Amino acid sequence: MAKNILNELSPLSDRDCFYIVERHKTEFTYPLHQHREFELNFIENGAGVKRIVGDSVETIGDYELVLVGGENLAHVWEQGSCQSKLIREITIQFAPETLPASLLAKNQFASIQKMFVRAQNGLAFPLHTIIKVYSLIDTLSAQQQGFRQVLQILEILYELSLSQEAYTLSSSAFAQITPTADSRRIARVEEYIRTHFEENIRLATLADIAGMTPTAFSRFFSVRAGRSLTDYIIDIRLGVAARQLIDSTKTVAEISFECGFNTLANFNRIFKRKKGVTPTEFREMYRKKKIIC
Repeated sequence: MAKNILNELSPLSDRDCFYIVERHKTEFTYPLHQHREFELNFIENGAGVKRIVGDSVETIGDYELVLVGGENLAHVWEQGSCQSKLIREITIQFAPETLPASLLAKNQFASIQKMFVRAQNGLAFPLHTIIKVYSLIDTLSAQQQGFRQVLQILEILYELSLSQEAYTLSSSAFAQITPTADSRRIARVEEYIRTHFEENIRLATLADIAGMTPTAFSRFFSVRAGRSLTDYIIDIRLGVAARQLIDSTKTVAEISFECGFNTLANFNRIFKRKKGVTPTEFREMYRKKKIIC
C-alpha cells in the first residue's frame, strides 16, 4: 500500500534555511505524502478539514498548527466536511540539518530539541498556543527574505516548544520510532511490550521486570507514561495493526489476531474508538490514488 504515498521533493533550496509558501484556496487536493524535511503547517478557516498524520485521523477546527518531523511519516489534509471558500494555509519547510545536533545540544535550544523529537510522531498545538504565535506567522510571508525572516521563524519554533498542551499524533509503533524513556524501569518494560505485544501480557510479569509489586508498578507506570498500562499496550497493538493495514495484504481478521486482539469485533470497536474510522476505512484512505494536476 505504501506505493500510494507520494514521496515529495521539497522546493527548499540547498542555499536557503527555510521554504515558506502561503496559499489561499477553496479546497484541499494534495495527496497523501511524505518527505525528509520538517514541516510546520498553519491553516486558517479550515473547520471540517480531515487531517491524517500516520495513524492519527482527526477533524480540525478553524485554526490548525501542526509540526511534522518524521522522515517517512505520511500526512495529508483532506477536504472532509469543510465548506469554507476562504481557506488560508502557510507552510514552512526546513531540512533536519538546518538546526544541527551540535546546536540543539546547547541549553538555549533544549526545548526546541525536545519538540523536534516529539514531532517525529507529528505534533499538534492547541488554540491558545496558535493565538500566541499568530502575529508572527501572519506576517511571515510578507517579511523580506533574509536574516530577519530566519529570526522570526526561530522565535516561532521557540514559542511553540514551550507549549505544555501540544500533543503527539501518530503512534510510535506506526511511525516505527523507538521512544526513549527517562526511567530505566519504564524503558525495560516498554521494550518487553514492543517485543511481546501479540501475547497476553500480564501485569505481574511487567511488575517483575520493573522490580516492583503489581499495584505499585501500575501507579508508577501511569505517572511516568502519562496513561494507563492498558491504554499503552492497546496503542502499541493498534499502531502495529495500522502499519500492517497499509503495508500488507493480510485480512483485517488476520491482522487483528496477530496483534493480540482476542476477537475481530473487539479490534474493530477499539480501532474505531481510538482512530475515528474502522480498520477497513483506514486502509482505504491509504489505498486511494489521486491525480495531481
